[in-house]
Amino acid sequence: MGSSMFISRNRKSSYVAWSILLLCMGLLPLMIEKVYYLHLMTIMLIWIILTQGLNVIQGYAGYVSICQATFFGIGAYASALVTVNLGWPVGAGFVASLLAGLVAGLFIGWPSLKMKGHYFAIATMAFAVLVGSVMHNWKSVTGGDAGLHDIPRPEFSFAGFELGSPQGYYYLVLIAAAASVAFVGRLVRSRVGRSIVAVRENEAVAAAIGIDTTRSKRLAFLISAVLGSISGAFYVHYINFLNPTPFHLDASLNAILAVIIGGAGTVWGPVIGSALVVFLPEYLRVATEYRMVIYGALIILVVIFMPRGVMGIWERFRPEGGPLIDGPDGSGASR
Repeated sequence: MGSSMFISRNRKSSYVAWSILLLCMGLLPLMIEKVYYLHLMTIMLIWIILTQGLNVIQGYAGYVSICQATFFGIGAYASALVTVNLGWPVGAGFVASLLAGLVAGLFIGWPSLKMKGHYFAIATMAFAVLVGSVMHNWKSVTGGDAGLHDIPRPEFSFAGFELGSPQGYYYLVLIAAAASVAFVGRLVRSRVGRSIVAVRENEAVAAAIGIDTTRSKRLAFLISAVLGSISGAFYVHYINFLNPTPFHLDASLNAILAVIIGGAGTVWGPVIGSALVVFLPEYLRVATEYRMVIYGALIILVVIFMPRGVMGIWERFRPEGGPLIDGPDGSGASR
């Protein structure tokens, strides 16, 4: 009984922490005077959706995917093409991005997840290179480097905010990012999520106790692909322009770094990692000539001295009985 009361108290504390965070995030557009900072916050929220998806396959299933930015691009192009070329509404574009991510996830996940370790990573990298080449060279569809222009934003309003405005779109992406965090938090506590984590801990033992490891891995990869594609749709309808540049391999590597730096296998880790990956290079612009050197050195130091990311430090120094802020339900890190 004492243990259950302790867990209940931690969950309540965590709900309070998450509620305060969402309240602060909701008030930010009212306090930020410079539109550029609101822009960075919006990009960070889009990255949270992207990295939450990657965290499912990398952090919880234990398979490193190097094609998350590819799903990002697939979702962006799918939504842009149906809204610009077919004249469909933005909502239909988001549905198209979801379906495109699902199909792409099945296409690459079905054969590649028969491989393990670095072989799987190489397969996903090959897929990223292939799709990147298509984006660049299929100019009649993608526009190549010239890209697609005049991609629409949502035209309806909610709670007095035009969703096509910077403030309105910020709130739209904030809701989506919060939903992605809540979804992953629920997933990892479910029976399906525990099966995915069991694959990471010991795939052979998981298979021996009756877990369908192949299905668990494929499901984790599909979730990763779908969340990546949806984040791409949010990105393209925010930027209103699309070419292959944002979807290169370095974007996938940045997503991997965001998960590692924040804390792989935790719900909170991608949130922290996305904030660092988006904001840190901007704050280092004051050292224009050495910005990337400093950024790279900081990443190396984090990987060496914080192998479990920022969340690993929180676990180490969290006072006993303190709130577990890893998930919106109070669940701690799974490792």
